[in-house]
Amino acid sequence: MRLLSLIAAALALLSGCATTAAESNGWNGYYVMRHLHTPAGERDPDLSAEGQRQAALLPAWLSNAPPRAIYVSSYKRTQQTAARVAESLGLIPIVYDPANTPALIVQVRAGPLPALVVGHSNTVPDIVEQLGGTRPGALVHEDFGDVWVIGSDGQSSRLKVTEAPPAR
Repeated sequence: MRLLSLIAAALALLSGCATTAAESNGWNGYYVMRHLHTPAGERDPDLSAEGQRQAALLPAWLSNAPPRAIYVSSYKRTQQTAARVAESLGLIPIVYDPANTPALIVQVRAGPLPALVVGHSNTVPDIVEQLGGTRPGALVHEDFGDVWVIGSDGQSSRLKVTEAPPAR
């Protein structure tokens, strides 16, 4: 029994030495984005064809420092936005309550990092600010495809999924 405990402890120690591509490049920040394109006026719509097209770009767009955790609300549009990234990385998105931003922030800050958070027009400004980024102005329905990249030092930038991926 003692031998099994020692082997288990050694394996745990060795697994802690492994690094992922994201860790090895030294960037441990946050990606925060609103879900991608949806039709207006529906409570829980699927992504539009344009939203699906941009979602297909996300895995390559995030490949320089891929997320190690993905957070989505229970709405289809956030889950569909993150689905391709999650599938490409073998991650299972973590569902959060969009009405409880403080709990989400605690969970995201606890890691692992980098993290991708997919939110909504009424939650993204608070999430960006509470993760240390520069708070964006109010978002309207047409604001799709923006990603706030927030470093651990609080430096933040707002990029479009259609632009070149962030260099990390």
